[in-house]
Amino acid sequence: MADSIQEAVSRAIEEAPERNFRETVDLAINLRDLDLDDPNNRVDESIVLPSGTGQDTRIVVFAEGETAIRAQDVADDVLDSDDLEDLGDDDNAAKDLADETNFFIAEASMMQDIGRYLGTVLGPRGKMPTPLQPDDDVVETVNRMKNTVQVRSRDRKTFHTRVGAEDMSADDISDNIDVILRRLFTDLEKGPQNIDAVYVKTTMGPAVEVPA
Repeated sequence: MADSIQEAVSRAIEEAPERNFRETVDLAINLRDLDLDDPNNRVDESIVLPSGTGQDTRIVVFAEGETAIRAQDVADDVLDSDDLEDLGDDDNAAKDLADETNFFIAEASMMQDIGRYLGTVLGPRGKMPTPLQPDDDVVETVNRMKNTVQVRSRDRKTFHTRVGAEDMSADDISDNIDVILRRLFTDLEKGPQNIDAVYVKTTMGPAVEVPA
């Protein structure tokens, strides 16, 4: 499967018209034979890409004390309990933060308050924080999530996820795609049979089918 994925990625990059910006490489997945009105059948996965996402991933950490100090070296922003309360009082600021941020991480002790103040904003966007347990290393967690993508179908049979950037090697991008497809094969009720078709494309380029 790896060779056929790499061939599709190479074609997608080669056939893309030249642009004056750095294009992303995206994967489009079409599902079949699934009732997506049932939330149990929906795809909702955080997947670490072995070759990275090819983008800057914005990560915000909710933490206090030493964890907050350590997080400042690796996270894009670190917010404490006072900041959380302020966001709870300012719906527009909370929505802006949610839309600008790829992933949130929070000390487990703060999760209840985050649910109370920000649950209605973060929940529907699929951006509730990853809980940080007392023994977890915040630096390691942030660095891992910088290479993570959220793969979500919601109630749609066709959905997209980023798998790299056009200046990454076809080999690296195909490794990322392989990891995503293997996860889907494991998670979907009928495995590969629930996947109708898979395509890879650059932002503005033509879609190239990835053989299953």
